[in-house]
Amino acid sequence: MAVSKWNVEGEAMCPRRLVLEHVTSRWGVLVLIELNERPYRFSELRRAIGRVSEKMLTQTLQTLERDGLVHRDAKPVIPPRVDYSLTELGREAALLVSALGTWTEERMDDVVKARETYDGART
Repeated sequence: MAVSKWNVEGEAMCPRRLVLEHVTSRWGVLVLIELNERPYRFSELRRAIGRVSEKMLTQTLQTLERDGLVHRDAKPVIPPRVDYSLTELGREAALLVSALGTWTEERMDDVVKARETYDGART
């Protein structure tokens, strides 16, 4: 029997699994979708996403930058200015994540109905 490269009993630090976690994390998805529209400064991105703490956004951006998906451009001006944008690799990931977001919007009514059916059968 072949072993899946996504085997849940496999190595927890599997690089494929880690990248997938970064891209599909709660804030990673939203960062990729927003940056797919245009580059943002940190505070603009935080407002666009909403309800994300400064700490979590910083961690998410650093993780995505380390994975090669986000580019951080620090300008040597006063006050400091840092812009975030997607790399080519990041744009590829953002397109895939955006497609999932579009599917979610288009099929939300079906998901709600399925939940109601499931919950109704349980009561």
